[in-house]
Amino acid sequence: MKNLIVRFASVYVFDVVVLLVIGWLTPARVGLHALWAAVILTLAALFLKPLLTKAATSLSASGTKFVQYLAVFAVELIVWILTVWLSGVTAGNVWGWILPPVILLIGWVVYDQVDDALSRKAGELYDAAGARISGSRSGSRGAGAAPTASTSEARTELDDGLTPEQRRMFDELG
Repeated sequence: MKNLIVRFASVYVFDVVVLLVIGWLTPARVGLHALWAAVILTLAALFLKPLLTKAATSLSASGTKFVQYLAVFAVELIVWILTVWLSGVTAGNVWGWILPPVILLIGWVVYDQVDDALSRKAGELYDAAGARISGSRSGSRGAGAAPTASTSEARTELDDGLTPEQRRMFDELG
């Protein structure tokens, strides 16, 4: 739950900033309506990415990203149209309808790359901490043969039932 709250807050702030940039760079006028529009974008981002990742598991990593970005663009276009229609946001001219979803997509791509890198790093840190904790527990049990690399790998595999290759593939899924 804590992870979801932190993630919601970070995506929300990111979306507000992107929407304000849209207001500055395009003929569209966003103003304070960016605050509630960011809620819709954030909810879509938090639920869309995992669903698309699960749906596109048979595709390559780049194919999965392409499907995600295409779906995100479609959702952002719909959200932008609804935002303009239901709020005080004005699109201005044709570019006020076209550029904001493109800018939102670029913002999403940047956020997605940062999020994936942070998730990877957090996973590495978590694995390293888990290895140190299990190492200190096994060291306190008493004297015995020093564990080799293969026995450590075997213990890790027994813990979660995954091979290192399977673990790597799950990490790439996001």
